[in-house]
Amino acid sequence: MEEDKHMEEGETEKGLEVAPAIIASHPTQNSVSVAVGSDLRVFDLRGDCPVNLVDDSGGPMHNDSIRAIRYGASGKRFVSAGDDKLVKIWSAETWHCIHTVNSEKRVTAVAISNDDLYVCFADKFGVVWGVDLHALDDNQTLVNMKPSPMLAHYCSIITSLEFSPDGRFIVSADRDFKIRVTVFPKKPLDGAHEIQSYCLGHTEFVSCVAFLCTLDYPHGLLLSGSGDSTVRLWDISSGSVLDTCEVGAKAGLLESNGSEEDSSTVTDLCVIPGSMFVAVAIQSLQGIMVLSCDISARTLCVAKVVSIPGENFIPTSLGCSSSAELLWIVTGVSNLRGFDYPSLARVRVISGFKKGNPDSSIVLEDNEIPGGEKLLEKLQGTISIEENVFSAAAEAVKTAMSNLLLKKQYPSERREFRKRTRNDRKIKK
Repeated sequence: MEEDKHMEEGETEKGLEVAPAIIASHPTQNSVSVAVGSDLRVFDLRGDCPVNLVDDSGGPMHNDSIRAIRYGASGKRFVSAGDDKLVKIWSAETWHCIHTVNSEKRVTAVAISNDDLYVCFADKFGVVWGVDLHALDDNQTLVNMKPSPMLAHYCSIITSLEFSPDGRFIVSADRDFKIRVTVFPKKPLDGAHEIQSYCLGHTEFVSCVAFLCTLDYPHGLLLSGSGDSTVRLWDISSGSVLDTCEVGAKAGLLESNGSEEDSSTVTDLCVIPGSMFVAVAIQSLQGIMVLSCDISARTLCVAKVVSIPGENFIPTSLGCSSSAELLWIVTGVSNLRGFDYPSLARVRVISGFKKGNPDSSIVLEDNEIPGGEKLLEKLQGTISIEENVFSAAAEAVKTAMSNLLLKKQYPSERREFRKRTRNDRKIKK
């Protein structure tokens, strides 16, 4: 009985798990969005004003941590999803929620097809689902439109979804070190069964993927970040690794004995549009690392480390638009216990990324950021937060990511208890 009580307490703690703040930038920088906990915050850069979200879908608003946000390639649509098993599809022009999809499991990643006609999302059981949005183009509503399963990773949490630049492939990465490249079919709701390749080589969970597109590679070269402190460059046609950059070691975050390995997880990647540069967020790096990709040599190298001065700012998410030189960065966390800021976010912007010259990049002061104080008030919720809070937030995010993505080994007694107390079983009538 004492053991069961301890197990129950452990399961209760799981419900208090924190979620990192995440950020997304409109493709043409019309708006910027931040999600922290269940709060979705949007600032309209064109109108220089905060956005009030309106739900026309008839579904509930988010009531648990949002784990993924994404603009479509055209900038017309926006998707948010997370632990409340809701996938909400928004008009990124009016900021009305036009449809709410109910997932069977918690949602971990989302993607929008390049033609804006399909929303894909992944759940914690490793299934990728698709929603057909053709009806929206015909000015119809998506009443009772249910998602259809497209593909699956065997009982592995999917951490990232990404369409290739030419739209031919959908890439899914998971916590079991795998990256799957799947041909995106003409009828995706019938299932995506043709696997182009597997990109295998990471030795810890894959946390993020992104595409670098060139004229020579219209389907793009794939970049992946991992808990093994590396960023890898892949040819998705064959699944072969082209180069590996040991970013944790190069940032000085790994000790010779490897004792700090968990501190150098790559948490996010963001390709700088119109360049061969990739911004990398690393779990203990106060700033970002910029990698340069040499396409002809198929190599990655460190171009620069951009430090965030004056505060303990360790990014949790990155975002960049295709029409501007601005890299949007956020740090923050939800459900931070013991402080006056249970959910907090801090937004910074790096400007000046130019093709061939990353040294021109600078960290903007708050009054230099587009939208200025109004934007910060909306996206952060407050302007001034003590520095020690962000130190605690960084540690909370690190622990939460480890708990989520590092596989746990349970004794047989606890496995049986977890089976008995699962809350995702459907009650048969």
